[in-house]
Amino acid sequence: MPVEEGQGAIRTSPAWGARAAARQRSPQPTPYYAYLLDADDDLAEGFDIRTRIVARQATTVRVLNAGAGECDLGPAFDAVGPGAGLLVLDGLIARETCVANRTAAELIGAGDLLQPPVAHPDELLKPDHLWRVLWPARLALLDADFSERVRGWPQVMSALLRRLSRRVSDVDAMRAITSQPRLELRLVLLLWHLATRWGRVEPAGIHLRLPLTHRLIGQLVAAERPSISHALARLGQAGLVTGSACDLHLHGTLESQVDSLLEHKSVELVSGYARVWS
Repeated sequence: MPVEEGQGAIRTSPAWGARAAARQRSPQPTPYYAYLLDADDDLAEGFDIRTRIVARQATTVRVLNAGAGECDLGPAFDAVGPGAGLLVLDGLIARETCVANRTAAELIGAGDLLQPPVAHPDELLKPDHLWRVLWPARLALLDADFSERVRGWPQVMSALLRRLSRRVSDVDAMRAITSQPRLELRLVLLLWHLATRWGRVEPAGIHLRLPLTHRLIGQLVAAERPSISHALARLGQAGLVTGSACDLHLHGTLESQVDSLLEHKSVELVSGYARVWS
C-alpha cells in the first residue's frame, strides 16, 4: 500500500464517503490514510524504534473529520463493523446520555476509543445518546481490516484495550464526584479532574481552558444550570475558582481547596440576608 511520505497518507476509495455524506452531520472521511503510530505517540511508545518502523505500515487507518456541533456517529460505527472502534486523534467530544429527561455527559478527547452503545434485548431502561463535537475532531477508523493487519502486533490491541479501561476508570471517578452532596465540592473535584488532562500549570495554580458552558458543567456534575452559575460565583468570591466557564483559573492546590470546603463554612448574601452554606 503506497504512501506519499510528504503528506503521510494515501487516498481512499470514495464509496464509503458517499454513503456517509448522505447522513447529515456525520463525520466525513478525509481523502487520505494516516499511519496510526505517527498520529498517536502513546501507541508508538509500545515499540522500540526498529520494530516501530516495521509495524508502521500495518497501522494505516482511514481518518474522519467531525466538525463542531451535534454529530451522528452511526455511519462511522457501521463502517467499523467488527473492528476495534473509532480512535480520537484530536479534538473534544461530549457524549450525552439522557434518561427520563435528565442528561449526564462525558468528555472525550485525544486517545479515547469509542464504540457504539450496546443495547441488550431484555433491557428495560433504554437511554438516548447524543454525540456533540466541542472542538473539531479527527477520528481514526479502526475497522476489521485494521484489526487483521495488526494481528502480528499484539501491542497495538493491548494498548487499545487499556484505553477502554482508562475510560471506564474515568467514568467511575465521575460517578464518585457526582455522589458528593455538596455542589461546590463536586465542582472543585470535577475541575481538578479535568485539569489533570487538559489543564496548564501557572504560578497561582492551574489554568483550564475548555469549551464548557454552565449547562454542560451541570450535566457533568448532576446539577441544573442556574445552580452551577451560583456555585461558580461563590467559588469565585472565596478565591478558589475564578474566570468564566470556558476559561477558568484554579487557585492553590486540590488538597487546599477540598480542605477549605470541608472544614469551613462560607456566607452567601441572598436578597440582603446572610445564609450559611456548608
